[in-house]
Amino acid sequence: IMERKTHVKINRKEVMLAKLRKSCSCTPQKLKNFVMDFFPVLRWLPKYQCKEYIWGDIMSGLVIGIILVPQAIAYSLLAGLKPIYSLYTSFFANIIYFLMGTSRHVSVGIFSLISLMVGQVVDRELLLAGFDLNDDAPPALGDGSLQNDSLSNTTAFNLTIAGISAECGKECYAIGIATALTFVAGVYQVLMGIFRLGFVSMYLSESVLDGFATGASLTILTAQVKYLIGIKIPRSQGHGMLVITWINIFRNISQANLCDVITSAICIVVLVTAKELGDRYKHKLKFPLPTELVVIVVATLVSHYGKLNEVYASSVSGAIPTGFIPPAVPQFNLMLRVAVDALPLALVSFVFTVSLSEMFAKKYAYTIRANQEMFAVGFCNIIPSFFHSFATSAALAKTLVKTSTGCQTQVSGVISAMVVLLVLLFLAPLFYSLQKCVLACIIIVSLRGALRKFRDVPARYHMNKLDTLVWVITTSASALVSTEIGLLVGIVFSMLCIVVRTQRPRTALLGQIQDTGFYEDDLEYENLSTVPKVKIFRFEAPLYYANKNYFLKSLYRLTNLDPNLEAARRKKYEKKEKQHLQKGNHRTANGLGIGETTLQLVPKQIDFQALVVDCSSISFLDTTGVNTLKEILKDYKNLNISVLLACCNPSVIDSLKRGGYFERDFGSMQEMLFYSIHNAVLFAKDQK
Repeated sequence: IMERKTHVKINRKEVMLAKLRKSCSCTPQKLKNFVMDFFPVLRWLPKYQCKEYIWGDIMSGLVIGIILVPQAIAYSLLAGLKPIYSLYTSFFANIIYFLMGTSRHVSVGIFSLISLMVGQVVDRELLLAGFDLNDDAPPALGDGSLQNDSLSNTTAFNLTIAGISAECGKECYAIGIATALTFVAGVYQVLMGIFRLGFVSMYLSESVLDGFATGASLTILTAQVKYLIGIKIPRSQGHGMLVITWINIFRNISQANLCDVITSAICIVVLVTAKELGDRYKHKLKFPLPTELVVIVVATLVSHYGKLNEVYASSVSGAIPTGFIPPAVPQFNLMLRVAVDALPLALVSFVFTVSLSEMFAKKYAYTIRANQEMFAVGFCNIIPSFFHSFATSAALAKTLVKTSTGCQTQVSGVISAMVVLLVLLFLAPLFYSLQKCVLACIIIVSLRGALRKFRDVPARYHMNKLDTLVWVITTSASALVSTEIGLLVGIVFSMLCIVVRTQRPRTALLGQIQDTGFYEDDLEYENLSTVPKVKIFRFEAPLYYANKNYFLKSLYRLTNLDPNLEAARRKKYEKKEKQHLQKGNHRTANGLGIGETTLQLVPKQIDFQALVVDCSSISFLDTTGVNTLKEILKDYKNLNISVLLACCNPSVIDSLKRGGYFERDFGSMQEMLFYSIHNAVLFAKDQK
C-alpha cells in the first residue's frame, strides 16, 4: 500500500506579498544586479579572453559585415525602402544586441521574412495615401535625399493625413510607416518581456514556422521576378498577391529588358555555383567565399562603364547618400494605423531570435535568458526606429556563417557594424550604378534553404502525416493569401490538430504477454493471451468534456456491451414477464418456464465480470471526465460487473477524490484503484 505525502499548504497571499516586497525594495547590490542583467555585456566583457577570442571574432565580424552590405542593399527592395535605411538597420541592430543580447553567436539584423512583412505594410499605407507604388515613378515632394528638390507629384498625397508635414513625400512617408511599425513591434516585445509572455512562442510549432518561412519565400521570389526580367508592373497588394503578380508578369513578359535578363542569368549561375561549391568544400575553406560582394562589385563596374542604364534602360539602385540623417521621433498617428500589423511582426521576430539563440547555446554548451532576449530584440527595434531603421531579427544563414568562421562572442557584431559604418560614411555612393536585377538575384539565391523544404515533404510525410498537413496549409495560406493570415491559419490549424488528437485518440483492449505481468494492445502484437472474465481497456488521452462521448462509444464497441441498452432490454423483458405472470400464465414471453427465465436475464455476449481501465495515458480529468467514470461505474455495477482503475497518476486520483468517485471515507479505494494492471487483474480473478 502506497501512502501519499502530506503537503504543507502554502499561503499564496503571503508568498505574493513577500515577492512584491522583495521586488519593490531597492538596495545598491540589487540595483547593480539589475543593470548587469539588463546589459549582459557588463558581465562577460571584463572576462573577455583577448588572445583566445579576438582573431575568431575579427574574422567572423569582417565576413558577416561583407555579407551584410549587399544583403542590406538587396533587402531594401523587399521592404519598399531606400538602401540607406537597410544599412542603418544593420548598423544599429548589431550595436544594441552586443550590449543587451545573451547569445554569443546569433547574427541580428535585416532578415528577408521581416523585410517582406514590413514592405507589405508600407505598400498598403502608400496606396491608401495615394502614392504610386511604381519604383520608377517621379519622386514626390521632398523625395530622394530628403531635400525639397522636386516639384513633381506634389498632389499625389493629401498632406494633412496622419499629421505628416507638407514637405514629406513618398520616401519620407514610407520610412515613417516603417519606423512607426518597428517602434510598436519593439514596444510589444518589451511588454511581453515585462509580463513574461515568452510562452506564447510555444504555440508556433516547427511545422508552422517552416511552412510560414516557405510560403513567405514563395512570396519573396514572386516579388523579385519583375526585377529579374526588367518589366514594370505595379506592386500587388492585399490577399492573393502571388497569383495577381504572376498574372501581371505573364501579361507583360513581352516587355522584358534583354539586358536585365542576361545579367540575371549570369548572376544566378555564378551565385548558385559558388554556393554549391562552398557547401561541398566548406570543411576545407577557412571562411565562406564573399560571392555576393564580388558579384555586386563586378556588376556595378560593368553597369557604370557600360552605361547600361542610359543605353539599355536597365533599372539601377540610384543615389545612396552618405552619413546619418538626423534622428526623428516616430509619428504617433502612424502607430495607430499599424498597431495590429506590428503584433505578428513582433511575434515572428522574437520567435526566430530565441529559437536560434537556444539552438546555438545548446550546441556550444552555454545558457541564454529567453526573457532578456525578448528585451534585446525589443530595444533592437525601439531605439533604431528613432534613426530611420526598420524591424530586425536573427537570421539563420548569417548565424551559421558566423559560427563557421570562428565567432566566440558578440564582439564580432561590433566588427560587422564597423564594416557597415565604413560603407555608410564613404562607400555608399559607389553603388549608384548597381542594377536592381543583381539585387533580386542575391535575394532569390538566399532563399535556397527555405525552398529546399519542398524536397523534405516525402520524409516529413513518412514521419508524421498530420504535421505535414499543418506545413502544407501554412505554406499555402502564407503564399496564396498573405503572410500574416498564413501565420494565423497555421497557429489555429495546429491547435485544432491537437484538439482532434485528444478528441479521437487511440483506444484498445489489452491482452497479457505470456508468462509475464505486462499487458499490451492485442491488435498490435501477436501471441497475447486474453484474460478470462476480465476486459482491459486503454484510453490514450486526457478524459475531458470534448472526448467523453468518444470514450464511451469506444468502450462499448470494444467490449461489445452497452450497459444502458442491456439494462433497458432487461427492464423490458421483466415487464413482459410480469404481465404474463399476472395473467396466470406460467410460460414467459419467450415461451420458457419460470425456472428458465433467470438464464435469459444474463445475455450470452457478456463474457466478463470485471472491467479494468488502464489510466496510464490519462493525464488529467475535468468535471465531465470524473462524472463519466462515475457513470460507467454505476452502469456496469447494475450488471454485476466491477470497474477497476489502474495506473492513475496523483492528479487523476485527486480529481476522483474531489469528484466523489470513492466512498466518503475512501475505504473502498483499495478495491477500486490499483497501481498496476496486473494487480487489478489478480484482484478481479479472486472476486466471486
